[in-house]
Amino acid sequence: MSETQITDWLASQRQAMIDLLREVVNIDSGSYDKEGVDAVGARFERHFSEHGIPSRRESHGTFGDALHADIAKPGSNEKPVLLMGHRDTVFGKGEAGRRPFTIKDKRAYGPGVADMKAGLVMNIFVATAFHKFGGNPHPIKLLITSDEEIGSPSSRPVIEREGRSARAVFNSEPGRPTGNVVTSRKGGIFMHMAVTGKAAHSGANFAAGISAIGELAHKIIQIHALTDLTKGITLNVGLISGGQSVNTTAPYAEGQIDMRYVDPKDRATVMAEIERIVATPYVPGTSAVLTIKGEFVPVVQSESSKALFENYQAAAKQAGLTTLQGEFSGGCADSGFTAAVGTPTICGVGPVGGLAHSPEEYLELDSIVPRAQALALAILRG
Repeated sequence: MSETQITDWLASQRQAMIDLLREVVNIDSGSYDKEGVDAVGARFERHFSEHGIPSRRESHGTFGDALHADIAKPGSNEKPVLLMGHRDTVFGKGEAGRRPFTIKDKRAYGPGVADMKAGLVMNIFVATAFHKFGGNPHPIKLLITSDEEIGSPSSRPVIEREGRSARAVFNSEPGRPTGNVVTSRKGGIFMHMAVTGKAAHSGANFAAGISAIGELAHKIIQIHALTDLTKGITLNVGLISGGQSVNTTAPYAEGQIDMRYVDPKDRATVMAEIERIVATPYVPGTSAVLTIKGEFVPVVQSESSKALFENYQAAAKQAGLTTLQGEFSGGCADSGFTAAVGTPTICGVGPVGGLAHSPEEYLELDSIVPRAQALALAILRG
């Protein structure tokens, strides 16, 4: 095996990678769509079977199954390099039919094309190259998860377990529009706030009513006031609902809260304030309950993660990505879980894309091969 064999083979697989990407983008796989998420997993399993790569599912009753694959010598007990990514998207059923995979002006479009089905395809072809030619200095493990877009409620323990047993983690979220990778990220918490009031006719019996919507409005203002842009702390109540009818004082209202932070120490301080706001009624007679629905921890670059990035950066230059740097992202990702358990981690090593979570999401097709080559060379330098 030579480096050239690996990199040349990856270059020869450009169209094959695009073809597989087209197939999986055209399968709806919203986080709550277990059937669709598992259908994407089944397509990847077919690839593994066709290439003789051992794989297995780790089943889950509610969310999509976790998919594992291994490139290792029989009996090897070395710690593997973990290539990680998620196959769920933020888009609902039918979106792939309305907006199927398309190519225009060297860019590909479609739901989840960059975030992050392209990164999964890249991981799979890099692993396939090593399976075909050998040469990997350490075992390679693929982990393809199912629910990152909602905070990885089923996948987090799997990710933490696999992260602890790995020597290094490459999370193939999309490369930044700048062409950079991600070396640090915010942490985030998704919360649900339920407010209870009392229904009454808003004309004939107004005084007997207690408005949950009125209470929710006061709580939203107080929660938004916790935002501190200088510290990177943001609070957003992004979804609200409630009420029974226009002529009834609202017996119920709810809001969904997104909290982001940079410094792990700020989590406890801000959460204590949110809990105080939720527990303290402004409208007498109301009550409220706060529930954490999902959580990401920050990616804080350790010395070992910095060394991993420098190794990857050198490999990327060899693959022609001469200006690649590391950058901070306000978004959250599963890479925070592996960084938090102490494993050297780098994120955003997937093909370059942008405008994720929107109908304009795109992937730079010319980035697929060099990003795959950079990852393979980084593993070889391991």
